[in-house]
Amino acid sequence: MKGKKIAIVSHCILNQNSVVNGLERAEGAFNEVVEILLKNNYGIIQLPCPELIYLGIGREGKTKEEYDTEEYRKLCKKLLKPIIKYLQEYKKDNYKKFILIGIENSPTCDIFKNRGILMEELLKEIKNLNINIKAIEYPKNEEDYEEFIKTLKKMIE
Repeated sequence: MKGKKIAIVSHCILNQNSVVNGLERAEGAFNEVVEILLKNNYGIIQLPCPELIYLGIGREGKTKEEYDTEEYRKLCKKLLKPIIKYLQEYKKDNYKKFILIGIENSPTCDIFKNRGILMEELLKEIKNLNINIKAIEYPKNEEDYEEFIKTLKKMIE
């Protein structure tokens, strides 16, 4: 029996080890987020981390403008190809519930305020596929965390 619910999550939702040194907020994954998704029978697709692939584990933090090069965009598009194929297949099999979890203030994975480069490319493809997707961001400020969790729970139930 398939639940037919998919969560597409920024890489560091499941792996904080990939984050720029000093910006990590968990030792591994954001456990509570993962537990909520699993309790609600969501399959999880982890997006790649182009920042880690592009500049490595010891990289310094950069702005969106610093990452916004032809080479970096090309890398993001290449890394998204299998993700887009997954989404095409799920859509073909009549999956209706999709959620996207990004990272607020990320030059790569911000969804709303200053959309990150990977999210720009992903959301273009999702629009082309005509997939209805709900989106939310893990907050930059810890004081916004409780509201984020409350909103996430409402969004996926």
